[in-house]
Amino acid sequence: MDTTRRNFIKKTSLGTVATATLGSNILIGKNILGANDRIHCAIAGVRSRGKAHAAAINLQENARITYSCDVDDHILEEHNSWCQKNIGYIPKIEKDFRKLVENKDIDAVFIASPEHWHTPMSILAMQAGKHVYVEKPCSHNPREVELLVAAQKKYGLKVQMGNQQRSAVTSIKAIQDIRQGIIGEVYKGEAYYSNNRGSIGIGKEIPIPEHLNWELWQGPAPRTAYKDNIHPYNWHWFRNWGTGEVHNNGTHEIDICRWALGVDLPEKVTSFGGKYTYQDDWEFVDNQQVTFSFPNGKFITWTGHSRGLIQPNQPGRGVTIYGSKGSIQLDRNFYKRYDLGGNLLFSELEGVASKTTDTQGQGGLDVNHVGNLFDAIRKEKPLTAEIKDASISTMLCHLANMAQDAGETLQIDTTTAKVLNNNAVMQNWSREYAPGWEPKI
Repeated sequence: MDTTRRNFIKKTSLGTVATATLGSNILIGKNILGANDRIHCAIAGVRSRGKAHAAAINLQENARITYSCDVDDHILEEHNSWCQKNIGYIPKIEKDFRKLVENKDIDAVFIASPEHWHTPMSILAMQAGKHVYVEKPCSHNPREVELLVAAQKKYGLKVQMGNQQRSAVTSIKAIQDIRQGIIGEVYKGEAYYSNNRGSIGIGKEIPIPEHLNWELWQGPAPRTAYKDNIHPYNWHWFRNWGTGEVHNNGTHEIDICRWALGVDLPEKVTSFGGKYTYQDDWEFVDNQQVTFSFPNGKFITWTGHSRGLIQPNQPGRGVTIYGSKGSIQLDRNFYKRYDLGGNLLFSELEGVASKTTDTQGQGGLDVNHVGNLFDAIRKEKPLTAEIKDASISTMLCHLANMAQDAGETLQIDTTTAKVLNNNAVMQNWSREYAPGWEPKI
């Protein structure tokens, strides 16, 4: 290992070390490796975030990517070229995830597929004895959150969600400072995301491209005709496969707010918003304001501008945590602390920068987060985003969409997350699956 790479790992591993001081439940996995054992990995979904996974795995000691999995030949060909250039070798190929997890030489599976696959893939991987790194959101619907957490408990394997800011050294420091009362009693978390996405148009049914296995791409989802504005990215904005911007990007910042305030499930959820910009096939709101109310007067807001940048100018994403003695501003690359008058008292940059607004999001936090998973597998160290906790942030985003669709404030059972006294809203707790594709544990 060259000196530059060794120093990079040394820097980025600090997040893992610092996290141990925050405490977490340690779950004993079946697939425990020794401290010196190589971890063999497979990546499912290699167009964008999968490359960030590959780069992060490549910077870990004694780890190797043995398989790439995707259903699009063009994406695989491009990824093979990327791998040769960036990690120095080309992993083997397996297009069918069900066959991939049967491979006994794989220890951990990284999932960066479309969202409707996240929970089914995670469960299949655990059933095959694999540890899992699953991108956010970890599920397509609330019922899948329940199934995923139950599966992890049943199979006892490590499951880390890709909310990688949990492994940021500066964010960990900020949370420690908050716990010690540095800004007094915290009461509000303000999360935001700003972008200017264009129209996705009105899709036209066209023949399925020869390079795409559309049947396998759809997997658990009910079957639909192929249109020219779905693959490879715009599936995010269709309910059959995606979950909208509050999941696609809001999960990250909502999770940090929840962490900072020390809260889990809300008592009430309200959402306002709409689709304001283009008349196209986009099926979710494109601008949204959500408020989550928690016990003891604490609350979190999320402002999501998918189409039209937030004004006045501000960074594309981030959070501000408010307390009785001051506030803290965080994103993946810095920690800033202010007094009640808005005067800057402290500022620290993350050691290795991460991209925050592109679809790949590659950076130092991926290295931290993957390293933390490997330490959990090898050494039973606590996960920074174990699925039992991380899935709560995904559940909040599901509740946000449900509140938006309902057009009213939802009352929530803080033990189960289920909506109280509203059978109509609870009809959306799960989804319809293609016959034979229902996730089971």
